[in-house]
Amino acid sequence: MLKIGLTGGIASGKSVAASRLRELGAVVIDADALAREVVEPGTPGLARVVEAFSNAVLTPDGGLDRPKLGGLVFGNPERLAVLNGIIHPLVRERAAALAAAAAKGAVVVQDIPLLVETGQGANFHLVVVVDAPDGVRVQRMVQHRHLSAPDARARMAAQASREARLAAADVVLDNSGSKAELQDAVDRLWKFRLAPFAENLARHRLAPRTGGPVLTPANPEWPAQAGRLIARLRAAAPQEILTLDHVGSTAVPGLPAKDILDLQLGVEDMAAAERIAPLLADAGFPGWPGITSDNPKPSHPDPAAWPKRLHGNADPGRAVNLHLRAVGSPGWRFALCFRDWLRDDAAARADYLAEKRRVAKLHGVDKSTAGYAADKEGWFADYASPRMAAWAQRTGWQPPSYTAAGLEAAPRTAPRTAPPPGPARTGPGTAQS
Repeated sequence: MLKIGLTGGIASGKSVAASRLRELGAVVIDADALAREVVEPGTPGLARVVEAFSNAVLTPDGGLDRPKLGGLVFGNPERLAVLNGIIHPLVRERAAALAAAAAKGAVVVQDIPLLVETGQGANFHLVVVVDAPDGVRVQRMVQHRHLSAPDARARMAAQASREARLAAADVVLDNSGSKAELQDAVDRLWKFRLAPFAENLARHRLAPRTGGPVLTPANPEWPAQAGRLIARLRAAAPQEILTLDHVGSTAVPGLPAKDILDLQLGVEDMAAAERIAPLLADAGFPGWPGITSDNPKPSHPDPAAWPKRLHGNADPGRAVNLHLRAVGSPGWRFALCFRDWLRDDAAARADYLAEKRRVAKLHGVDKSTAGYAADKEGWFADYASPRMAAWAQRTGWQPPSYTAAGLEAAPRTAPRTAPPPGPARTGPGTAQS
């Protein structure tokens, strides 16, 4: 199933988006409704709330007195943390049960007001944020909820900032206009992204890519987009994944590139890559068939020295190449060294951009990027490799080492003395977009 996290600040219009998604066929799980359900009379949740806050939070008929409880926790971070520690696990448990009961190919939308505050973004294939400017939201609360402007702003201040929500978003639905405009935006999202994403996911199928290479100006949002994907991938197979890095041209600030994010996933060996392949497919990253190695350099002619698995994306809205390589292997080291060389050396960036533009012009009418990638092989072997090796020797470059858990970069050790390996594959899913 496709798992969507839906959120938005108070008075953003999130409930309108959730309602429209339900009409379109999504299974919508309302976290607010579950938060009420788990503290109904007779539930373990209500008993725990009473234990923490006393019988004073009960109504005469034994229900939860929400206004009284709200008065106790609002503006009191310690008491609010106690309440959240009771409610949030119960809500997540109930939401997980409801999601598990959905059909295999369903689009399951979890409507979570505090998704950003509770750090749940990595649990979903996509995070959708309904957004409106702060002033518009204040005006809505004044007009429709009869709050004063200061009270409205106080409620907004108790939630994550607008900037934090936007930073967590894979999709932003603008609701600064009318209700009909928001519903139209939801309809387009469903038709062109969510529905095909769900179908691709159910079939472990790559999202189709057509057309030749198109270089776009450097997008300052590429690193943040990569960061969100990396967090999701880590959650998919935390015991097997040793490293995850943003590599390729989109990882080099200011460098124009194809709008395809290259990520490198490091594992202990290729047997581990094989084991986690189904988990990655469930996370939205099915494998490319038939790609089991990089193109070796002449000085390393054995393809067995350059093993990899290549995965792509099932999401039609964000192209991704995911390279699975053994940590320490020639291809793994090359991808990191090439990225760091381009980040550090302005002349190298300019030379590579000139080569990219030359080859893109040759293949602009192609139906795929295979020819573009193949025609760059000579540049990597003859031009880039010796210069990159010299830079690595001069600067003492080495790849980062990692802790045993594979989750945090460890301090670097002594500088490398050997040059980096030659170029990795520049075919489908290149680490040099």
